[in-house]
Amino acid sequence: MDNHSPQSATSLASATRAFTTLGHPGRLSVFRLLMRFAPHGVRPTEMAGALAMKQNTLSHHLSDLVATGLARVERQGRSLYYSADLHAAEMLVAYLALDVGRGRPDLLPSPQDAPMQDTGFNVLFLCSGNSARSIFAEALLRDLGKGRFTAFSAGTRPGTALNPFALDVLGRNGHAVQGLRSKHVTEFQQPGSPAMDFVFTVCDTAAAEECPPWPGQPITGHWGLPDPVKATGTDAEKGLVFAQTYAALRRRIAAFVELPFADLNRLSLQARVDAIGADTQTGQKG
Repeated sequence: MDNHSPQSATSLASATRAFTTLGHPGRLSVFRLLMRFAPHGVRPTEMAGALAMKQNTLSHHLSDLVATGLARVERQGRSLYYSADLHAAEMLVAYLALDVGRGRPDLLPSPQDAPMQDTGFNVLFLCSGNSARSIFAEALLRDLGKGRFTAFSAGTRPGTALNPFALDVLGRNGHAVQGLRSKHVTEFQQPGSPAMDFVFTVCDTAAAEECPPWPGQPITGHWGLPDPVKATGTDAEKGLVFAQTYAALRRRIAAFVELPFADLNRLSLQARVDAIGADTQTGQKG
């Protein structure tokens, strides 16, 4: 192979610019955060809070990422949303794996492009407190999945308890609440823990948490929803917010269980999961 071909030179130049940009720990942390929310966009205020970074510093890093082509920016209403450019990320990974790594099978142990099975999936829903949203999702998938899925949920904050408004909504919608409990994510990171096929974050806080990669390369998705626990007002007004959150998750999980898993490879399935997540965020940005 001619290492000095125009295509090779272009790949090298693009990769060099990307690696130079990501060589700064601040820019790398911003890009990592964007990738955790991919393919959705994130507002700078949310990123600054998650990264404990000053707004002006974050602005410089985002500008550099956009200039390098690693990120995109889109205006929605009065807000700017930054997102990772997945094509650029794909090209960078491909450069490392296929050009630098020469496609060695020990670097790419399994393309995993065969169709998935149609049943027997382990699915974990994560949120910050595991008191409402992820509990909703666990109960919904357990009941809507009709035995094809084993649903789990956990939180990234220890010591929380199930929210009584969430339990009331589940009970009124015919879900058994016996056996549901708040769990910390570390419970599913121990030796002998169930291997997950899917891991979904249902709140932005959990998506931004420093969680290690899950073994087995599960399909991941971000289905973020506002935290109903933060609702204010009368009990009736709070209950309405919990009911709306439940309804939003029900629509997404109903779509998820209807996916033709046996006809989809991992790449196609990831795209479907991303599309459901994009629907989840409809009407929440602005």
